[in-house]
Amino acid sequence: MQIGQVAARTELSIRTVRHYDEAGLVIPSVRSAGGFRLYTDADVDRLMLARKMKSLGFTLSEMKDLLAVLDAVDDTKTCAAHGEMVEQRLRVYRAKIDENAARLRSQLADAEELAGWLSRRAEVNLHAGRS
Repeated sequence: MQIGQVAARTELSIRTVRHYDEAGLVIPSVRSAGGFRLYTDADVDRLMLARKMKSLGFTLSEMKDLLAVLDAVDDTKTCAAHGEMVEQRLRVYRAKIDENAARLRSQLADAEELAGWLSRRAEVNLHAGRS
């Protein structure tokens, strides 16, 4: 896939996809003869992970590190040699994700409560003005 297709599929801007490439976060698997970035489904999956990490407040450095950890998990040789370290890093990132998810759930509850309050307030005031 070319970068425009990838951007549309991942809901990232072309600029962000290029930035992630330049930062070494998600490097396209292939370049065309003309030098165009070409992405595989696996590259798109990595970009989706990066997008999700970014929305949870991960820094570029943390995103790169977590992707490296996930690569180590997938590489049986690395995982066997450094399993305890990989497992510890996964736990750290899992805790960060859990904390962020709890914060977002709390914000969602606040938003829903405020929206309900506004609806009730508007309904009462609008009905009072019609009487």
